[in-house]
Amino acid sequence: MFADIRPFQDAEVKTVLKTTLNDPALAKAMGSWLAPSLNKKAPWILHPLIRMVLKVYLGSVIDVAGFQQKLGPLVSRLLKKSVAEFSVHGLERLDNQKAYLFVSNHRDIVMDPVMLNAALHQKGFQTARVAVGDNLLNQPFSANLMRLNKSFIVKRGIRGMKARLKAAQELSRYIHFSILEETASIWIAQREGRSKDGYDRTNPAVIGMFSLSKPILRTYSDYINELNIVPVAISYELDPLDLAKARELYALDTKGDYIKHKNEDLNAIARGMTGWKGRVHLEFGDVLQGKFDQDDEVAEQIDRQIHQLYQSFPTNAWAEACLNNEVAEIANANVATLKNRVELARPELRPYILKQYANGLRMRRGEAPL
Repeated sequence: MFADIRPFQDAEVKTVLKTTLNDPALAKAMGSWLAPSLNKKAPWILHPLIRMVLKVYLGSVIDVAGFQQKLGPLVSRLLKKSVAEFSVHGLERLDNQKAYLFVSNHRDIVMDPVMLNAALHQKGFQTARVAVGDNLLNQPFSANLMRLNKSFIVKRGIRGMKARLKAAQELSRYIHFSILEETASIWIAQREGRSKDGYDRTNPAVIGMFSLSKPILRTYSDYINELNIVPVAISYELDPLDLAKARELYALDTKGDYIKHKNEDLNAIARGMTGWKGRVHLEFGDVLQGKFDQDDEVAEQIDRQIHQLYQSFPTNAWAEACLNNEVAEIANANVATLKNRVELARPELRPYILKQYANGLRMRRGEAPL
């Protein structure tokens, strides 16, 4: 059941992992990230070494829990090197024996769910299954690694209305099955694609997908409420990809279109993972329960919580002051880093960087985005 989209199960782990570690594309991708110069000049030396190290480290893994246990120290090291302080609040109101549908704002392709699962693990919850678009799984090894790590696939590249509807209905059924039948929590972003302007909004189409598998005799409210939807606000003091997002927004405003470069998503994943973020805060909201008649109402309630739960930092206040031509205080080293980044950017891109940070304050105050 759901074999083409669900995470791999324990019985599949050893076979999939063996195939993945022997995939030459994995060693090549790891080489380009870890040692790009040597990857080009002497791949015949680097690639076998990478395969050997991976097999030694992961060779004893026999189930999903074992795979995630191996990833734990790597995630801890990553957070230690790229985050000044990682804080979490709100999980104490939830029950670690229940399953939830965590719907969060989306600022980073990989780090948003990584940090959510790190928070869940730290507080004694089971890690959540993670929704990932098939546009990020263009290599078999990347799809395998994601699914070994409890990710499930959102099919976005399907053509034809009937085929897309069928895939969305299957995804809806899978989410309900995970939460209600397997007591397994789910993470999904509030919209397809990251927030580029720093103002978080839930796409009602995501909510509509949740109810696509609703039986005729069930009410809309009942079907939504049983998912235990929990809005989650992820707040970064610094976004390692703010300049890249500014370029995209500028292109859309001036040319009406933005064309991604080859491997742009993979490069964004690497920069988002390793780039300095300053402080990061996760705030878990209240379980969504109520009388809902349509998708927009659910989306509005998720937005209301995320906007209120978003934690601002001095970088937000500094950016807003700059946009208002006010004296902007350099409150800490991260503000200084942002100031330097803005000054080094092309003049036409600077407002787009500043707006990403200022909009966090505006949505907290219930104001329209810049």
